[in-house]
Amino acid sequence: MVIEMRRREIIAILGGTAIGWSLAAAAQQPTLMRRVGVLTPFPEHDPLFRQFVTAFVQALSQFGWVEGGNIRIDYRFAAGDPALFETYAAELVGLAPDAILASTLPAVAALRQQTRTIPIVFVLLPDPVGLGFVESLARPGGNITGFSAYDTPIFEKWLQLLKEVAPGVARVAVIYNPEVTAAGPYVPLFNRAIEVAAAPLGVTVRFAPVRNGAAIEEAIASQAHEPGGGLITLPDPFIAAQHDAIIAAAARHGLPLMGLAGIFPRAGGLMSYGFDPVDMHVQAASYIDRILRGASPANLPVQQPTKFELVINLKTAKALGLTVPPSLLARADELIE
Repeated sequence: MVIEMRRREIIAILGGTAIGWSLAAAAQQPTLMRRVGVLTPFPEHDPLFRQFVTAFVQALSQFGWVEGGNIRIDYRFAAGDPALFETYAAELVGLAPDAILASTLPAVAALRQQTRTIPIVFVLLPDPVGLGFVESLARPGGNITGFSAYDTPIFEKWLQLLKEVAPGVARVAVIYNPEVTAAGPYVPLFNRAIEVAAAPLGVTVRFAPVRNGAAIEEAIASQAHEPGGGLITLPDPFIAAQHDAIIAAAARHGLPLMGLAGIFPRAGGLMSYGFDPVDMHVQAASYIDRILRGASPANLPVQQPTKFELVINLKTAKALGLTVPPSLLARADELIE
């Protein structure tokens, strides 16, 4: 049902003005076979990745690019393994594609080490200017551009929403993978933002780095030893790839979980607030289309999220003994029952 709903959203998005200008170009059907690489942090058969790639491929088809027809797409799946990003980045660059879609910071970092000429369109990347991937949002200036993901104010919103649904939360554990996120300085920035936002709410914060499934179970079990515990997951490829294990552990230990965009509540976590990653992949297809038609990534401005969604899993809230306030129900973009 969720995937079908997302397809309807994709159709609506494609009919909008944000990328409608490029549909006219699709009337000029390209005949030359082009090649696009995709470097993703997800396992090959991950259902979340399938939603993203379905949206991306469908959007490309709206611009006249048909996979297996006039475009070949080469996929590489890092499955949250930091070492695989470097291996697969080298493989994709070796194929000499016309453009590469790079998902998350480790993918972009690995690809930049391999090429300064092949166009790279990123998604799910925080602070591309601060990380040094582009000169500015308006004029990236190199071979990299795309769609940025997170800003620090969103973490204040996460804590506020978590307290609204679970007012008894007094301690929050922040789950993240230090190996995956070590490629950039944004984790300390995000952690500091969470600490600052937590203080006025009377919430203490504990940072819980995890590197494998056993560490995930240990960190979440430890958070449940005392009452008033809650969980927040930082956005990184390892956490996204391990979302099922995190959700299962949170459920076993009865902890409310604020997760990465809509991924976590749709899979059984409590709630999320953030950008729509499916929409981001649709928009990325518009940049791939423009590059394939001759545009330079140096002149394609980095886009920041304009569409945010609040997703609440009411079934999970009930299992945790929580009552979602009517005011929050009215603000939610999606309620899962």
